[in-house]
Amino acid sequence: MLRSIIRGVGAHLPKRVMTNDDISKIVETNDEWIRERSGIAQRHIADDKELTSDLGAAAAKQALVRSGIDPIDIDLVICATATPDKTFPATAVKIQAMLGVTKGAAFDVQAVCSGFIYALTIADNFLKTGQSKRALVIGAETFSRILDWSDRSTCVLFGDGAGAVVLEAQPQHGTREDRGILATRIRSDGRFEDLLYVDGGPGSTKTVGHLRMNGREVFRHAVQKISGVIEETLVETGYAADEVDLYIPHQANKRILDGIAKKLAVAPEKIVMTLDRHGNTSAASIPLALNSAFEEHRIKEGSLVLMEAMGGGFTWGAVLARW
Repeated sequence: MLRSIIRGVGAHLPKRVMTNDDISKIVETNDEWIRERSGIAQRHIADDKELTSDLGAAAAKQALVRSGIDPIDIDLVICATATPDKTFPATAVKIQAMLGVTKGAAFDVQAVCSGFIYALTIADNFLKTGQSKRALVIGAETFSRILDWSDRSTCVLFGDGAGAVVLEAQPQHGTREDRGILATRIRSDGRFEDLLYVDGGPGSTKTVGHLRMNGREVFRHAVQKISGVIEETLVETGYAADEVDLYIPHQANKRILDGIAKKLAVAPEKIVMTLDRHGNTSAASIPLALNSAFEEHRIKEGSLVLMEAMGGGFTWGAVLARW
C-alpha cells in the first residue's frame, strides 16, 4: 500500500523575541506568574510587514531543501492557519506562488490549534489514494494580530511562527512496521464554541476580532479529549503508549502536557516541549516542535512519533507516524 513518508521538515520564527518581562510592561503580570501558569518564558512576534505567508514560505523552503525534492515536483500545498494574510485567496495559494510550485492544488485548512493535524490527515488521504504524489503541509500563524493585549489571561500565551513537512507517497508492506503515516484521527464538537473563539469575523462583525478563552474549561476538556484520541490511534495500530518513541504535542500549556503524560503514563523524556521558547503558536506549534526534535537528533530513522492537538471549535486529533 501507499504510505505518506515524511521526507523533510522545516521551521521559521520571527526575529523579534518578547520575554515575559517585556509583556509585564504592557499588562499587569510578571515572569513568575506566567511561568507558573503556563510554562512559557518567551515567544516570537512577527514584524508589522511580516505576513503569515512569509513565515510559512520560509519554513517550507527549509523543509524542501532537507527533503531533496524540487518545488516543481510538489503537487499539493496545504496551509493550516487561523490567521491568513487575507480573507481570500488562501494563504496556501500565495505560498505556492512564492515557492514556484505550479502543479496540483493549494488550499487552507482552518481547525485552529488542531490545524496541522487536520492538514496532515487530508494530505495523507490524497497521497494514499494516488491523487497526489508529493505534498507540502504547513502550519503558519501570526496570532499576535488577533490578541487583546490588555487581557493578561490570553496575551501572555501566544506567539507567531511556522513549520512545514514534505510528504511523499511511497509503497510499503501495509503493516504497522511501515515507514510513514500509520494512523490518523480527527474529531470536533461545535457545542463548545464559546470556550475558545475569536469575537469577530467578516461574516458577523466585519472585523478581525480578538481571541477569547475560558482557560479552566479548555484545560479540563483538553486532557480528556486528547488522551482519548491518542488511545484510539494506538488501538488502531496495536501499539501501547510506552512503545511510542516520541510524543510531539500541541504546545498550549505545560499543565495540559503534564496532565496528558500522567493520564497515559508516558515518561517525561519522551515528550517534546518547545512551549517555553515559542509559546502557543496554534497550527504552527506541532511542526515547530517536530523541527526542534529533528535538529536535536531526538528523531532517528524508524522512530515512532505521535503528534496530537486540540483547538477552538472544539477540534482535536492525533497522527501516528514512523520516521
